[in-house]
Amino acid sequence: MSESATSGVRGMTVASAFAGMRSVTQVVFKAGCPDCRGRFELAASALRLVIGATSRTTFYSFTCPECGASVRKPAGERVVELLTGGGVSTLRLHSTV
Repeated sequence: MSESATSGVRGMTVASAFAGMRSVTQVVFKAGCPDCRGRFELAASALRLVIGATSRTTFYSFTCPECGASVRKPAGERVVELLTGGGVSTLRLHSTV
């Protein structure tokens, strides 16, 4: 990338970057409970993502709003991408280096 291509970015503030935004749409995720078979939508704040060293230790979890069960489901690469992009809190159990 050339110097001229990045020079305008250095002077940008957070306020100017988001100046045109009027509101932020909350992301919701469709989920289901294996215990009560309930289907519902959850806000990003209701989900937790854990990224482990292997696919067996990478999962997301939530509490079913209908029956109160703790639900834990595996998270493949695409699910991880969607959840992190949607603002879900993430806990990394391994180094990414």
